[in-house]
Amino acid sequence: MSTRPTVLVTGASTGIGAVYADRFAHRGHDLVLVARNAALMETLAERLTRETGVNVNVLPADLTDPQDLARIEWRLREDARIGVLVNNAGAAIPGGFLEQNGDDVAKLIGLNVTALTRLANATAPRFVMAGQGAIINLGSVIGLAPEIGSTVYGATKAFVLFLSQGLNVELGPKGVYVQAVLPAATRTEIWARSGRDVNTLPAVMEIDELVDAALVGFDRREAVTIPPLPDAGQWSAFEAARRAMLPNFSQAQPAGRYRSVA
Repeated sequence: MSTRPTVLVTGASTGIGAVYADRFAHRGHDLVLVARNAALMETLAERLTRETGVNVNVLPADLTDPQDLARIEWRLREDARIGVLVNNAGAAIPGGFLEQNGDDVAKLIGLNVTALTRLANATAPRFVMAGQGAIINLGSVIGLAPEIGSTVYGATKAFVLFLSQGLNVELGPKGVYVQAVLPAATRTEIWARSGRDVNTLPAVMEIDELVDAALVGFDRREAVTIPPLPDAGQWSAFEAARRAMLPNFSQAQPAGRYRSVA
């Protein structure tokens, strides 16, 4: 058993989640893997145990199923060995807003927003009590770019960013680190599942490169990590502009520009 904190990774059977599992295993962390595909996770667990000697526990679960989600929440609340949560599980759906049906939209929100939030909520009190712990939330640059057109998916990822920033404000002083990771297009199965050919995209990052960059941000304790963004000053300027507005939000009267008929 590793002396390092155990890492629970959702969406761990393939793609970004599987690479996070690989990287944390090679750092010497025991793992709890969560996804729907038990066979793929068992294969991954066997390889990682063989290569690194860490313990890997496989928990098959569909995080859109209330009973499965409750099982993972219970594990996060009760297992004091878990010190890092990688909230990676997510999905997209085909079409634009007018083509999407309500049931599919609700299921998308259930996974990308509700499950992610509930898992963080199950984890945070124990981390605060311990005065340490980390939550990694996988968002997307689409959450900053409504012009791209993935309206509901982008809205779920905007939520992930806000939640992560809010948790950092609330939990950071109590010793809990929360990181929002915002990938751009990455070569994962999400594209095929959402009805798009990843090879038609103008630029696609490989999964290994994405996760390795995200872990550089993790080690630096960045609140927001945007692996494809070359100029960190652009994000700093964006944040500075947002913060500059904050004092102006507390007004007893509407701004003058809304009190003129001209």
